[in-house]
Amino acid sequence: MRKRTLSVAALASLAFAATACGGSDPAAPSAAPSGSAAPTGQAGGTLVIWADPNRVKALRPFADQFGTENGVTVEVKEISKDNQQTFITASQQGSGPDVMIGAHDWIGNLVQNGAIDPVNLTEAQKAAFPEVAMKAVTFDGQTYGAPYAVENIALIRNTDLAPDAPATIEDLVKEGKRLKADGKVEEVLCLPVTQKGDAFHAYPIFAAGGGSLFGATPSGDPDPKQVMLDSPGSVKAFGKLRALGEKGEGVLKTSITNENYIVNFAAKKCAYLISGPWAMTDVKKGGFGYDITPVPSFEGGAPATPFVGVQTFFVAAKGKSKALAQEFVTNYVTDKDVAKALYDADPRPPALTEALEEVKTTDADAGKFMDAGKDGMPMPAIPEMQAVWQPFGIAEAAVVKGGDAAKAAGAAQKAIDGALKN
Repeated sequence: MRKRTLSVAALASLAFAATACGGSDPAAPSAAPSGSAAPTGQAGGTLVIWADPNRVKALRPFADQFGTENGVTVEVKEISKDNQQTFITASQQGSGPDVMIGAHDWIGNLVQNGAIDPVNLTEAQKAAFPEVAMKAVTFDGQTYGAPYAVENIALIRNTDLAPDAPATIEDLVKEGKRLKADGKVEEVLCLPVTQKGDAFHAYPIFAAGGGSLFGATPSGDPDPKQVMLDSPGSVKAFGKLRALGEKGEGVLKTSITNENYIVNFAAKKCAYLISGPWAMTDVKKGGFGYDITPVPSFEGGAPATPFVGVQTFFVAAKGKSKALAQEFVTNYVTDKDVAKALYDADPRPPALTEALEEVKTTDADAGKFMDAGKDGMPMPAIPEMQAVWQPFGIAEAAVVKGGDAAKAAGAAQKAIDGALKN
């Protein structure tokens, strides 16, 4: 693991740069010049990091090492409830951390509330991550985080029941219905719909059917002024969901929920599951062969792009040790050894490509999930996305039950536009 010890002079100059720029994109920190590094314990300063319970334990050894190498005190604090809002409130009150760990789709809200600064990743550092990870942490043309882990859903298949990966959704339906007719499974597909809908899990099929959520701004970000739920493509996509639903093929059902879809697959009640890395503990307990492949599209359809979530290290805009925070986020957690060790402590596919390649030698599933999401859609980071989830879910559940696609799409559009005052 490389060591990047900062001298007192280097820290002081970085702090001055951050102050002079008003917290906006100061020059990237670098290691102290040869011969000028301060002995351990003399640099001084305190770096405060907030993380959820799953990451605190994994992070502490590296935080301690960073502190030792740079002669500073590092405090890692566990935040276990309403993490995003707790961070925003604390930042506004001047009692927040220097570094926050959270989901990339917080970025729009955090920027809107002045809670985070851009991070100073070099072009070489950016190239060390997959394109989808960097796209996720880029907002309004600026990079607002260092990616840590990437998660998305994929098609998980019981290879004892279905040896071959389906080329299309139609192939999946055909084989699943055959298995059901033969009494080998109870359901064609384990995908949660629930009585309220589940936009996250439905999105790949919705996208494959031609659906979309937003138009795009000139910078490429989703445009909340262009909600697309009642567009011709989206109405067609809701029609595809209806055809797969309870009055159609019987593939999508509101009785399949987040509580039962993984356990049913693990119990061999269905040959196909659409889920993410969080399902693998139960899947492995099932005691059957499995494989992980991208969610297929409809024959002649658009790509079945899943949502992609990226866990991210943020630099707090109102932190008391912004120079240290930039150094930690840009040059420490982006190190392969740190990324690999964080994976070992909390197994999620690493965002850093070099670390992922090493992980794949012992965990092929991590690479397969990453491959399934490489062309996925980063979860929209705009704050307005919060207005989409419930209306989309209601529309999904309605068409799965047999409701009219155009009517359901129009109601969702109206609800979202109303909430956003479009």
